[in-house]
Amino acid sequence: MSQSFYKSRKWKRKRSAILRRDEYMCQESKRYGKTEPATTVHHIFPLEDYPELALVDENLLSLCDKRHNTMHDRTTGEITELGKYWQDKVSPLLREKGFLV
Repeated sequence: MSQSFYKSRKWKRKRSAILRRDEYMCQESKRYGKTEPATTVHHIFPLEDYPELALVDENLLSLCDKRHNTMHDRTTGEITELGKYWQDKVSPLLREKGFLV
Protein backbone atom coordinates (compact mmCIF):
# COMPACT_ATOMS: atom_id res chain seq x y z
CA MET A 1 0.00 0.00 0.00
CA SER A 2 2.61 2.56 1.01
CA GLN A 3 4.44 2.75 -2.34
CA SER A 4 1.27 3.50 -4.29
CA PHE A 5 0.08 5.86 -1.54
CA TYR A 6 3.25 7.97 -1.72
CA LYS A 7 2.81 8.31 -5.50
CA SER A 8 -0.84 9.37 -5.24
CA ARG A 9 -2.07 12.84 -6.11
CA LYS A 10 -3.77 13.12 -2.68
CA TRP A 11 -0.47 12.49 -0.86
CA LYS A 12 1.49 14.89 -3.06
CA ARG A 13 -1.04 17.65 -2.41
CA LYS A 14 -1.12 16.96 1.34
CA ARG A 15 2.69 16.81 1.54
CA SER A 16 2.95 20.23 -0.13
CA ALA A 17 0.35 21.67 2.22
CA ILE A 18 2.16 20.37 5.31
CA LEU A 19 5.53 21.70 4.13
CA ARG A 20 3.88 25.11 3.56
CA ARG A 21 2.18 24.94 6.99
CA ASP A 22 5.55 24.31 8.63
CA GLU A 23 7.23 26.97 6.47
CA TYR A 24 9.49 24.33 4.89
CA MET A 25 11.40 24.04 8.18
CA CYS A 26 12.27 20.91 10.15
CA GLN A 27 10.01 20.98 13.22
CA GLU A 28 12.29 18.78 15.32
CA SER A 29 15.30 21.04 14.68
CA LYS A 30 13.12 24.06 15.45
CA ARG A 31 12.53 22.69 18.98
CA TYR A 32 16.26 23.25 19.57
CA GLY A 33 16.38 26.71 18.01
CA LYS A 34 17.97 25.46 14.79
CA THR A 35 16.75 26.15 11.30
CA GLU A 36 17.08 23.32 8.84
CA PRO A 37 15.06 22.93 5.67
CA ALA A 38 12.45 20.16 5.74
CA THR A 39 12.67 17.57 2.98
CA THR A 40 10.28 14.93 4.34
CA VAL A 41 6.77 14.81 5.73
CA HIS A 42 6.70 12.20 8.49
CA HIS A 43 3.71 10.15 9.68
CA ILE A 44 3.92 10.39 13.47
CA PHE A 45 1.68 7.33 13.77
CA PRO A 46 3.02 5.10 10.95
CA LEU A 47 1.04 4.76 7.76
CA GLU A 48 1.28 0.95 7.86
CA ASP A 49 -0.31 0.75 11.33
CA TYR A 50 -2.70 3.72 11.11
CA PRO A 51 -3.87 4.10 7.50
CA GLU A 52 -6.86 6.12 8.75
CA LEU A 53 -4.38 8.87 9.79
CA ALA A 54 -2.59 8.94 6.43
CA LEU A 55 -3.84 12.42 5.48
CA VAL A 56 -4.66 13.89 8.91
CA ASP A 57 -2.75 17.15 9.41
CA GLU A 58 -2.07 16.56 13.11
CA ASN A 59 -0.33 13.26 12.27
CA LEU A 60 2.07 14.86 9.80
CA LEU A 61 5.34 16.61 10.58
CA SER A 62 7.90 18.32 8.36
CA LEU A 63 11.42 17.05 9.02
CA CYS A 64 14.89 17.10 7.52
CA ASP A 65 16.26 13.68 6.55
CA LYS A 66 18.65 13.59 9.51
CA ARG A 67 15.82 14.12 12.03
CA HIS A 68 13.45 11.82 10.15
CA ASN A 69 15.90 8.96 10.62
CA THR A 70 15.78 9.49 14.40
CA MET A 71 12.01 8.90 14.60
CA HIS A 72 12.15 5.17 13.91
CA ASP A 73 14.79 2.48 13.87
CA ARG A 74 15.46 1.79 10.19
CA THR A 75 16.53 -1.80 10.94
CA THR A 76 13.64 -2.96 13.11
CA GLY A 77 10.98 -0.44 12.09
CA GLU A 78 10.32 0.27 15.78
CA ILE A 79 9.37 3.77 16.90
CA THR A 80 12.22 5.42 18.85
CA GLU A 81 11.85 7.35 22.10
CA LEU A 82 11.85 10.56 20.05
CA GLY A 83 9.12 9.17 17.81
CA LYS A 84 7.11 8.27 20.91
CA TYR A 85 7.59 11.83 22.21
CA TRP A 86 5.82 13.15 19.11
CA GLN A 87 3.11 10.49 19.38
CA ASP A 88 2.45 11.55 22.97
CA LYS A 89 2.38 15.17 21.89
CA VAL A 90 -0.24 14.73 19.16
CA SER A 91 -2.36 11.98 20.75
CA PRO A 92 -4.63 14.42 22.65
CA LEU A 93 -5.38 16.34 19.44
CA LEU A 94 -6.13 13.17 17.52
CA ARG A 95 -8.35 11.87 20.33
CA GLU A 96 -10.20 15.16 20.53
CA LYS A 97 -10.98 14.92 16.82
CA GLY A 98 -12.10 11.30 17.18
CA PHE A 99 -9.20 9.68 15.32
CA LEU A 100 -7.77 7.79 18.31
CA VAL A 101 -9.73 6.04 21.01
